[in-house]
Amino acid sequence: MASYDMTPKIAPYLDRHLLFPLLEFVQERQLYPDEQILKSKIALLNKTNMVDYAMDIHKSLYHADDVPQDMVERRAEVVSRLKALEEAAAAFLQNTNAAQELRADKQYNLQMFHDRYQIGAEQIEALYQYAKFQFECGNYSGAADYLYQYRALCTNSERSLSALWGKLAAEILMQNWDIALEELNRLKEIIDSKSFSSPMNQVQSRVWLMHWSLFIFFNNDNGRTQIIDLFSQEKYLNSIQTNAPHLLRYLATAFIVNKRRRPQFKEFIKVIQQEQHVYKDPITQFIACVYVNYDFDGAQKKMKECEEVIINDPFLGKRVEDGNFSTVPLRDEFLENARLFIFETYCRIHQRIDMGVLAERLNLNYEDAERWIVNLIRNLKLDAKIDSESGTVTMEPNRPNVYEQLIDHTRPLSGRTYKLVGQLLEHTQAQAAS
Repeated sequence: MASYDMTPKIAPYLDRHLLFPLLEFVQERQLYPDEQILKSKIALLNKTNMVDYAMDIHKSLYHADDVPQDMVERRAEVVSRLKALEEAAAAFLQNTNAAQELRADKQYNLQMFHDRYQIGAEQIEALYQYAKFQFECGNYSGAADYLYQYRALCTNSERSLSALWGKLAAEILMQNWDIALEELNRLKEIIDSKSFSSPMNQVQSRVWLMHWSLFIFFNNDNGRTQIIDLFSQEKYLNSIQTNAPHLLRYLATAFIVNKRRRPQFKEFIKVIQQEQHVYKDPITQFIACVYVNYDFDGAQKKMKECEEVIINDPFLGKRVEDGNFSTVPLRDEFLENARLFIFETYCRIHQRIDMGVLAERLNLNYEDAERWIVNLIRNLKLDAKIDSESGTVTMEPNRPNVYEQLIDHTRPLSGRTYKLVGQLLEHTQAQAAS
């Protein structure tokens, strides 16, 4: 199943600290040799301040009680730097009540801190450096608190944005999903604003935001709806197609497990069809089998592969609760709804359905199968008649009118235009740079 592992594709879009939960997951699932994963962890830790953690992994990897001298020296350097930053940020750290007096008005905060605590630009910069250092040490709670204070005082938009990314990462790592969702929405609002940097940076930031959002959406009660609302937006879907088609796996899963059929699904099927040559996995192929090729035998085979993909995906197969990995029922929901997708489509394209065949495929007795299809017809408002004597269901054809067909064919034009403009801007910027 390592061939379906998304970690190598996702890693370039994550902060290195966010990679540790993914490595823990693939290690638990034994998708790679332990030695390979431990070496990857050390490589990540060497660029952070979590030296003690790196030492522990080194001992476990090489079955030794001692660690290299450079690790010992690195630890001493981190401790010394931490003390220096504590002294520089002492004005904040010693005034524990200062954070409670912060308001939405930054100018008020700046003046208040200057008058009451003699805190100026130098101390505010020290607070940022201290918060960043705390994050690199793995103290995510402290980092989140200090970054919140810093953003309430910072007037530099770029540095404030960097602090917001850091706070989002800290809240994700602490599994504060509701707070993380609030930070995610703040970040999205800034990225989507007209004043945000260049169009190229805007696209790159959207791609990063979508990758980070996976932690939140698949651990939030309403996340499966929220991921559809975000990823299906025209600008975000275009960014997926252009920069990160592997994210189609998660959008496809969200559409399948969502209890209510979303209006964006029809357009998403076209995207799946367009991107098959760029990216495909059992989940996207399942949708193609059902809605593009009408290959129901192929869809049933893909369902088995989908089950394995979900079990071995760090976002779909597990989630973290109270520090421990625990299985979530997403796999069961997926399989149940996937079967429903198959039979909904089957009922729509076949004029006559044998109830006995349907009962056999559903693994139900005849009476239960009859009730199931009656409910299906009622819920989907299908034009159908049940003939109890012959044991069949007759489906009336339901064809869209010419106006609906015209709308369907012209709807993608705006998205293609957006992509063309984006490519033209990139080309113009490249020429200007050269």
